[in-house]
Amino acid sequence: MKQYMTNLKNDIPASIVVFLVAVPLCLGIALASGAPLFSGIIAGIVGGIIVGALSGSQLGVSGPAAGLAVIVLTAIQDLGAFEIFLLAVVIAGIFQFVLGVLKAGIIGYYFPSSVIKGMLAGIGVIIFLKQIPHALGYDKDYEGNLAFTQADGHNTFSQFYYMLEGISPGAIIIAALSIGILILWEQKFMKRIALFRIVQGPLVVVAGGILLYMVFQGTSFALKADQIVSIPVADGFAGFIDLFTFPDFSQWNNPKVYTVAITLAVVASLETLLCLEATDKLDPLKRVSPANKELRAQGIGNLVSGLVGGLPVTQVIVRSSTNILSGGKTKVSAILHGFILLGSAMAIPVVLNMIPLACLAAILFLVGYKLAKPSLFKEMYAKGMSSFIPFIVTIVGIVMTDLLVGIGIGMAVAIFYILYDNYKKPFLFESGKHLGANNEVVIELTEDVTFLNKANIQRALNVIPNDSKVVIDASKSINIHVDVIEIIEEFEINAKERNIEVQVIERNQKRTPPSIVKNFEKTIKKINLEPALAN
Repeated sequence: MKQYMTNLKNDIPASIVVFLVAVPLCLGIALASGAPLFSGIIAGIVGGIIVGALSGSQLGVSGPAAGLAVIVLTAIQDLGAFEIFLLAVVIAGIFQFVLGVLKAGIIGYYFPSSVIKGMLAGIGVIIFLKQIPHALGYDKDYEGNLAFTQADGHNTFSQFYYMLEGISPGAIIIAALSIGILILWEQKFMKRIALFRIVQGPLVVVAGGILLYMVFQGTSFALKADQIVSIPVADGFAGFIDLFTFPDFSQWNNPKVYTVAITLAVVASLETLLCLEATDKLDPLKRVSPANKELRAQGIGNLVSGLVGGLPVTQVIVRSSTNILSGGKTKVSAILHGFILLGSAMAIPVVLNMIPLACLAAILFLVGYKLAKPSLFKEMYAKGMSSFIPFIVTIVGIVMTDLLVGIGIGMAVAIFYILYDNYKKPFLFESGKHLGANNEVVIELTEDVTFLNKANIQRALNVIPNDSKVVIDASKSINIHVDVIEIIEEFEINAKERNIEVQVIERNQKRTPPSIVKNFEKTIKKINLEPALAN
C-alpha cells in the first residue's frame, strides 16, 4: 500500500492521459465491431477497474482490442444478436480463467526479444501512420484500427491520397498547436517547473482542443460531427442504466456460442500474453508480470464485461505504452483510468463530446514516436542480423497486415535464424585448439544438437584421417537428437576398420566433483520456486 501511495503523484496524471486516449479507442473499436457504442466504454471500465485490480501487471492497461474487432463483427452477425454474443463473452472468460489455472501463460515466454521489440516498434509506426488522417480532419477510418486493410475499403497508405478530399483547416490548426504544446512539455526546462510536472501536456492539449472547438463553432473552421468524440449521452441515472445490455442465457445450448467463445478466449489470451511481455520490456524497473495470474484476471474481466454488456477485453499495448510513457508507476494508474471513464460517462458525456480527434491524434503521435525511436533501430542493428532482421520483418508484417499476423511472420523468421545458427554450429572445431599431438582430434558438441546438424557432423567425421584418435566431447550438451547419436555410434563401428581410436565424453562424465553437484542440488531444493512458477 505504501508503494501505491508514494507513486500517486505519477499515477494520477498518467491515468488521466490513458483515459483521454482510451475514450476514442473504446468508441472506435465498438463501432468497428458492429456493437453498441457504449459496449466499448463498458469494456474500458471493466478492463481498468476489474482487470487492473486483479492483474499482477503494474503497468498493463486492459480494454477492448482492435485485434478482436473483425472476430466480434463476424460473431455478432453469425449468432444473430448482440445479447447472444455477450453469452459467448461470458463463456470465453471462463475458458480464459481455466487457461490461467492450467498455467498456459508460459506460452508468452517463448517469443524472442527481437520479435517483442519489433512488435512495439511496429505498433509505434502504425499508430503514427494511422493518426495522420485524423490530424488533418479525415476520419473515415475508426480510431484505434491497427490493421492494414480498413473497413472503409482503403488501406494504411491509400488513405493518404483520399484524405486530401477531407482536409479540415480547423482540425489542422488544433493538431499543429497540440503537437507544439506536447513538444514544449517534453523540454527539460519545462520539467524543472513544479506546476508543469503536475499538469501533463496531454491534459493541456485536450483542454485547448475543447476551447478551440467552441471558438470555431459557426465559422469556416468549425469541426464536423465525425471529427470529435461521440459518446452516448444518457438521460439521467435511469437512462445510464439502460445503456447496459445483458446476455441471453437461453442460448446456453447453442453450439455456435461455444465456437465463438473458444475463438475469443484463444485470440484474446495470445494478444494479452504478447502485450504483457511487451509491457514488461517497456517497464523502466523491468518488473516481470505473472502470466498465469494475468490470464485469470482477464478471464474474470471478460466474464464481468459479458454480463453487463461490454466487448471482450485484453491487455492492450497502445494504452499500456501510453501509461508507461506518461509516467505511470503502479497499477493504480490503470484502475484510476477505469474509474475516471465510469465517472465521465455518467456525469460529463457532453464535455467529452467536445474533444476533437485531432488533438488526440497529436497525443498518439508522441506515443508512436516514443515506441519506434531511431535509437531502438540502432540498438537492434548493433545486436547483429539474427536479431535485426526478425525485428524489421515483424515491423513490416504488422504495418502491412495486422498485429497477430505480423508477429507470426516475425516469429517464423526468428525461428529460421535459430535453426540456421544451430545448423552452422553443431560442434566446435578449430585446428589450433582442437587438433592435439599424435593426430588427436577433439570435437566439442554444443548444448543443443538437432537433426539439422546431421550433415555437418557426418561430413566432419568422414574427413578424419585414418590411424588417429578422436575425442567427441558431449559434456556440454543438454540435448542430442537420436539421429546424431546414431551417426556417432555408426562412426564408432566404422572407426575400428580405419584404426581410429574414439573416445566419447558424455554429459555425466564431466569433471565436476560429485560433492559440488550434490551441494548445488541441495541449494536448489531449498529455494522454493513453485509459487513463482504457479503465477
